[in-house]
Parts: sequence; C-alpha cells; structure tokens
Amino acid sequence: MIQDYFKIAWKSMRTRKLRSWLTMIGIVISIAVIFILISLSLGLRETIDEQFKQLGSDKFFIQAKGQAGAPGSGGAVQLTLKDANVVEKVSGVKAILYYNAGNAKIESHKEIRYYLTVGVPTEQFDILVEISNLKLDEGRFFKQDDSGKIILGSQYKSGWFSKPIQSGDTILLNEKSFKVVGILKTVGNSFDDKNIYMTFEDSKNLYNSGDRIDFLGAQVNSGENVKDVAEKAKRKLMDYRNVNEKNIDFIVSTPEEVLSSFNTILNILTGFLVGIAAISLLVGGIGIMNTTYTSILERTKEIGTMKAIGARNSDILLIFLIESGLLGLVGGLIGVILGFGGAKIVEYIVVNYLGTNLIASTNPAIFIGCLGFSFLVGMVSGFIPSYQASRMKPVDALRYE
Repeated sequence: MIQDYFKIAWKSMRTRKLRSWLTMIGIVISIAVIFILISLSLGLRETIDEQFKQLGSDKFFIQAKGQAGAPGSGGAVQLTLKDANVVEKVSGVKAILYYNAGNAKIESHKEIRYYLTVGVPTEQFDILVEISNLKLDEGRFFKQDDSGKIILGSQYKSGWFSKPIQSGDTILLNEKSFKVVGILKTVGNSFDDKNIYMTFEDSKNLYNSGDRIDFLGAQVNSGENVKDVAEKAKRKLMDYRNVNEKNIDFIVSTPEEVLSSFNTILNILTGFLVGIAAISLLVGGIGIMNTTYTSILERTKEIGTMKAIGARNSDILLIFLIESGLLGLVGGLIGVILGFGGAKIVEYIVVNYLGTNLIASTNPAIFIGCLGFSFLVGMVSGFIPSYQASRMKPVDALRYE
C-alpha cells in the first residue's frame, strides 16, 4: 500500500515538473549551504583533534596575560627565564620548553620579507619538534653549541622568495648574517611554514630581549595527572610572582582545555551560520506548503472520487504528505550533491591558495542527516494542507468547480 502512495506522489510531481522544480529551489539552496557549513566545521574539528592528539595529553602551557599583538611584541606582563626555572622544579614536571619570538627583516638575493622568528634552546628543540610535528626536508636540526644557524619553514624553499633558499645558504636577519642548516617539510599551513627557528641565545642577541620568554610549556612524568601538575605549577608560579586569583597575570592551560575552547567557538559559529541557512529552509518549506495547497485545489474532484470508491482519510493524508516529503527529499538530494561539491571547492582553495590544512568531512551522518532533515521539512510543511484534504467530504469535493 505504501508503495502505491509513493507511486501516486511521484507521478504527481512529474506531471507538474516546472512547479516542482521552482518549489525545491529554496530547499536545494538551504540544504547545500547547511551541508557545506557542517562538513567544513566537522572537518576543521577533526583536523584540530588530530593536531592535539599529536601534541599529546602529557603537556601543559603557560603564557602571560598581558601579552598583546604579534609574538615578541611584548606587553605589560612578561614571563622570564626565572619563571621557567620555577616551573622546571615543580614535582611531576619531566621537561620544559620555552622560546621567545620576534619579527625580523629577512633579506635573501636582494629580496626583503618580514616574518616571525622563534628562538629555542638547543637542548629543548626536540620537544618543539615533537609538539609541532616538525620534519626535515633537507639539512639537519640544531647541535648543542650551534650559533648563527637557523632552520627555515618549507615556504622558503618553494615559492615565498623568487629564488629558493636551500640548506647551506646564508641570509640576513635584521642585517645580521645567519647560515641555513635545515629546511623543514610543510606542516600544513602557510603561517607555520614561514617560521624561522634559531637558538635562544641568537634570538636574545638579535632582539636584545634579555631573559624574556613568550611561551612556556611543560611535559609531565609518565603516570602523573597533567591537571594536578599544572595546578601545582600554577600555585608555585603565583607564589613566585606574588599574585593571587584576583590579579593573576598568567594563564595555565592543558590541551584538553584549549581543545574545549576551540570546540565551543566552533559550535557557536556553526550554530549561527546554520541558523542563517535555516531561513532559506523556512522559505523552501513555505514554498512546499503553497505547492501542496495548489495541488489539492487542482485535484479536489480526484480526492472526491478516491473517497467515493473507498479511500480513507488516512490514505488521502499519506498521499499528500508523501508528495510534500518527496519534494523536500529530492530538493535535499540535489542540495547535498551541490553542497558536497561546494565543500570540496572550499577545501581546495583553502589548502592550495591559503596554505591552511582544512579537510571537508565526508562523514556519512552528514549525508543521511541532511536528506532525512529535508524529507522531514517537506512533510511538516505539507501537513496542514494534507490534513485539510483528508477531511474533505466526498460530495463537496465532487461538486468542486
């Protein structure tokens, strides 16, 4: 019986092709937009989750609250090497990583660029390699007593300068000469791929930054609870800096806390954008309702005939509900196809032209959810006119002109 209802509904849609296509436009657009937003949002979430997995769950990070602007630009509050020493002595801390940063004038083959340099102690560079998932394309990492040496991101070898820079070349940073000892493989975004890494001492001398550090991270011992150790480090640092909970001037965070903040922001942003897309879905639903009303008016005598030969109210209701649901489903199917294509286009542009690692999610739940949602919207939109059609009296329907 249900199969017959679908056949009748499909036949009606094919008979009124132009009206059906015009009705589905709102659904197509809204489902396509919703698919793109959810796909990219989930893809971004998966990318961030993967990066935090690589980062590991055994680390916590400390930054000064007063830091503002670009890295290395300083601020009202700063962390120093003494703060790093306090954290290093906390029970449960296995190792620490700190660095300072600055913006340098970069000169190579008479070309000038400006970008970020990161100064890391050579004995801690292996921790940075692990945290940032850095891999060599050519050359080597730092040795213990390196001075005047730098390691460059992949962009210096492929595209940022007209003449590629290679391991063994010499470039100028703020008018000072540095030898390139290594080039890194791409890490997935153009920002990190333009970084310049140097030793902490070279960075201090280049920027005259003294004992200032712009980032402090700590790795805890195996078996230790990272939150407990982070809390102990926070208390020790508060005592050393003579601050309390009201005027604390630094932030301690774990990967889980940072990830939670990212997810909260993504949820708010995605919800807002999907809410905007839902407006066009509402317009599409109104179009389906209008089309169902028109279809009922055109087929009033047909309804009377079906009732006269034994069709029940529930039969009439289901026929028109299925028809409106199919309008939503077909519109949703086209919207999903367009949305999938749109998401992949955005992914291609972001990855290839913006240099950021973003993958559009192809989770089957997105496809099923969008199709089911569009079918439901169609049925809900067509319920009122369908219900009114089912309540028609056969005599009144047969007399309708």
